[in-house]
Amino acid sequence: AFKGSQGERKDGKVGPKTWTALDSAVNNVEHRPFRKAHINHKGFVVAPHNAPIVIKRIISAANHIAFKPYIYGGGHGSWHDKGYDCSGSVSYALHGGGLLWYPEDSSELETYGQSGLGKWIRIYANAGHAYMKIAGVWFDTAAQQWGSYGHNDRWSTKNVSHTAGYILRHPKGF
Repeated sequence: AFKGSQGERKDGKVGPKTWTALDSAVNNVEHRPFRKAHINHKGFVVAPHNAPIVIKRIISAANHIAFKPYIYGGGHGSWHDKGYDCSGSVSYALHGGGLLWYPEDSSELETYGQSGLGKWIRIYANAGHAYMKIAGVWFDTAAQQWGSYGHNDRWSTKNVSHTAGYILRHPKGF
């Protein structure tokens, strides 16, 4: 079908012309700008429709704990806790996407995945704090203000933590 869409004969063979067309098609998709996620009226993030399923699952997991209280060390002894600290929150969300099997503290997140910017996820970590940007929206315990349902939970459209002094990581492929 792809060869036919390129004006080539559908013969089941992939030659140099088809490889070039495939390479061009993949390159166009990989460099297509993605739509940002958005925060709905209840303070939860809605993933863009074109987000990979892993990103949608990470956002869903993050939404699940978005209004849980900040508890130092929370989320490190169990995935199901009364509250979560910064790295416990990031770990929980990544686990929801199937990208992490056990909680990592902020120092461990400094070496998680790959270095640099990711297309869908950017994890900022140093010895004292960790947070991330998912599909263009920030997930950070520093954004929390107690008793403000629907506002200032872990989600924010603006970065509330400075990026200086953090190591930037991302899951491979995202």
